[in-house]
Amino acid sequence: MKIGELTKITKLSSHTLRYYERIGLLPRAHRSSSGHRIYDEATLTWLEFLGRLKATDMSIKEMQLYAKMRQNGPSTELERQKLLEHHRLKVRIKLAEIKTSLSVLDCKIDTYAESIKQKGKTNGRSNHK
Repeated sequence: MKIGELTKITKLSSHTLRYYERIGLLPRAHRSSSGHRIYDEATLTWLEFLGRLKATDMSIKEMQLYAKMRQNGPSTELERQKLLEHHRLKVRIKLAEIKTSLSVLDCKIDTYAESIKQKGKTNGRSNHK
């Protein structure tokens, strides 16, 4: 597929795709006879994975390291596993922090809801007197 098709599917700009290629996150694209970049399904799968890493706050530097190890083949599988395990731990810690923050927000919202409810009852009684 050409870069335009890939941008539509991935929602990444052509600038971003060229940047990813330039910094080593994407392997150099094959070129058509007219010089246009041609991407295959493997590139799409890889970009989806990179999107997951990005969504979980993996740094570009760590993604570049992972991509370089991936390009070096199966001999780097243990290192890649360790990198992903370390990242997973960071994601779990962040997720726990987010859950705690969400719990605090829920509590605060419930406090406001109860306060507003009580004020409504008080205002309603005073109007009946």
